[in-house]
Amino acid sequence: MSTQIHPSAIIDPSAQIDDNVTIGPYVVIDKNVSIGKFTTIESHSVVKQYTTIGENNHIYSHTVIGEIPQDLKFDNQKTTLVIGNNNTFREFATINRGTVAGGGATIVGSNNHIMAYTHIAHDCILGNHIIMSNAATLAGHVCVEDYASIGGLSAVHQFCKIGQHAFIGGVTAIGQDLPPWMLAAGYRTVLHGPNFVGLRRAKKSPEVIQAFKDTFKTIWKSTIPRSEALLLLEEKYKHIQEIQDIILFIRNSKRGICPLSKDISSESND
Repeated sequence: MSTQIHPSAIIDPSAQIDDNVTIGPYVVIDKNVSIGKFTTIESHSVVKQYTTIGENNHIYSHTVIGEIPQDLKFDNQKTTLVIGNNNTFREFATINRGTVAGGGATIVGSNNHIMAYTHIAHDCILGNHIIMSNAATLAGHVCVEDYASIGGLSAVHQFCKIGQHAFIGGVTAIGQDLPPWMLAAGYRTVLHGPNFVGLRRAKKSPEVIQAFKDTFKTIWKSTIPRSEALLLLEEKYKHIQEIQDIILFIRNSKRGICPLSKDISSESND
């Protein structure tokens, strides 16, 4: 196999295109772009300047990768978009590069599945193995950790953080941080409890699952002040890393944590 570029594609001479890349009809690739081997870019897609795309990515038709931020303060500074390996970007997905104020880079890790009509705004940092369903939207400066899932038509507010293995239901507006392994849903987001389905898919032990139940009740459903609850759980479950991750996440939260649902019990997705 060798690099295949359709004659109708428009590619700036400065673009660095590795071996075994496939570029379809009417694709536009800007200057200062780097594309890794075995990546496929399908018809009518656009890759803008200062974008680096790793290996074995599949970019479907009509995607726009690396466009300037939708930020009124942006003044055409040199900022970047960096994409890892083995990602899928479905039709009409859009990803903006970073801003100077936000650190200068938007970063997407590896092995992510980004579905149609999704948007990843400037200065977002995405880890690995993330799923964004159709029309999910990340505002600027959002951080999404490994294995998180974001449901269709959901939106995440600026500067929010989504923890590892967290699950966001469809048509959900996330306005505060969602801790690791937790499930949230609703037009005005509320926390529904641990992501038990995700825990079982990850083959977590009954001891770990029980620790999640206890942690959820202690932090969100007891009358213990949160700072005391975190200290109690930190000592009780010092041997369970997943619980320690939740404690650290909550302590480091800048926007606050998603509130608890008053209508649905913690066992609703058990």
